[in-house]
Amino acid sequence: MTAPSPPFTLLHADLRELNTLHLPARAARLQPVEDAADLPALTAAVADRGEPLLVLGGGSNIVFAGDFAGTVLHMRTRGIELLAQEGDTVQVAVAAGEPWHDWVDSALERGWYGLENLALIPGTVGAAPVQNIGAYGIELVDRLQAVEAWDLEARQWLRLSAAECEMGYRDSVFKRRLAGRAVITRVIFRLSTVPDLRAQYADLQRELAARGITAPTPRDVFDAVCAIRRAKLPDPAQIGNAGSFFRNPVLDAADAARLLAAHPDAPHYPAAGGAVKFAAAWFIDRCGWKGVRRGDAGVHERQALVLVNHGRATAAELLALARDIQADVRARYGVAIEPEPVIVGG
Repeated sequence: MTAPSPPFTLLHADLRELNTLHLPARAARLQPVEDAADLPALTAAVADRGEPLLVLGGGSNIVFAGDFAGTVLHMRTRGIELLAQEGDTVQVAVAAGEPWHDWVDSALERGWYGLENLALIPGTVGAAPVQNIGAYGIELVDRLQAVEAWDLEARQWLRLSAAECEMGYRDSVFKRRLAGRAVITRVIFRLSTVPDLRAQYADLQRELAARGITAPTPRDVFDAVCAIRRAKLPDPAQIGNAGSFFRNPVLDAADAARLLAAHPDAPHYPAAGGAVKFAAAWFIDRCGWKGVRRGDAGVHERQALVLVNHGRATAAELLALARDIQADVRARYGVAIEPEPVIVGG
């Protein structure tokens, strides 16, 4: 019996509904991937044509600055597999195309705990290690066992341990040495069957208290995180956005001390190596950008970190707004804030 053929390739494909900013763009070829085993043949064909290649998951962390003159691999693989259980610890492999929030919800339903603080983050499981996603006191690396991928350059399968992923704040080896080279196929998590709650984050404590919860369960934390995110962040289905558009700046101790001497009310948190992480939203808000709208490109009225497409914004308009915000923050505070999404095309 022959193996099923991969889903057919779409030519001159519209990408507007495949990116959460809903920016107009087209790909020369759009290739859905529903089985990771198809990757060697699919990527070899792209290489033989000499085309650029882009791997796309949920499209929640990308800005299409124009059309993409190559092949977009749209990862639609599915599957959750319990690999091992030892005592209270489980190892679970999840396919790259699984929607992230659905996976977190499913893990809770199965009694696998540790991801509840990362509820409602948009995108797919395969995209999560690239950014080392994090929220409310937890980062992906805290729950990561390994990442499996197809190496486009060596044309072989990879398995990287959590340490080999070289993760930092919104950073990983997949944004550096393996950028454009590794197609993530599965993520292996290390979770617990015993709750180990992280509810110290101030917003989370306030939400739980407002709900009258003094002894929260993992599901309580999940629900509280969802409520906080829905109150602060727009739904991409209602208004185009890519979540936080800017990374929180991290300053070394000396620069942080100088900034805090001038602005002692600036929200800040300890970071690795004695550095200090500052809230980018505070700078943007203080510069008066929250709620600003230029045509259909704007800054969300409730969250200064989020740039939005009110309907028909172009990438050029959105990126011009981002550059003006960056310039204003640097001029007033001497702080560089950098975009978080990947900018492609144009």
